[in-house]
Amino acid sequence: MRDVNSLNRVILLGRLGQKPELKALPQTDNSLARFTLATNEKVFNRNTNESSDRTEWHKIVVWGKLAEFCDKYLDKGRQVLIEGKLRTRQWQDKDGNKRSTTEVEAINIVLVGSAPRREGDFEAGGGRPQPHRDTGPVGDFPGEDDAAATGEGEDEVPF
Repeated sequence: MRDVNSLNRVILLGRLGQKPELKALPQTDNSLARFTLATNEKVFNRNTNESSDRTEWHKIVVWGKLAEFCDKYLDKGRQVLIEGKLRTRQWQDKDGNKRSTTEVEAINIVLVGSAPRREGDFEAGGGRPQPHRDTGPVGDFPGEDDAAATGEGEDEVPF
């Protein structure tokens, strides 16, 4: 049960650093995708009266049908809005040293803007942003319809 005075929620808007890496987990009949997301902010230095960009890189982990969606529709440079929660993992490396990492476990991904142009594309994405929610390991995935996932057929709501 969740403590009513506690909340673990992350919202990020940024661009993918690389194409998601999809792994099938046959023992659990589940999928896992990992990628990095860059967020940028302007930082103003009062001493020099100059501003500079600061980029923060976030490790993103996605499970189930949402991971398969990421593999199919996300690519390097694609702008997305991610909602999720922070997760910290610990393990021992091959030398026996204790290691840990903090990642964002995505539970909702919204495509923002148009897709980066690729050679051979007649048109770069378009349409309004489409939300894609993780339905967990069981259930239908709202992004299975190619038209809904790419923003085509805007009169239809995919969820």
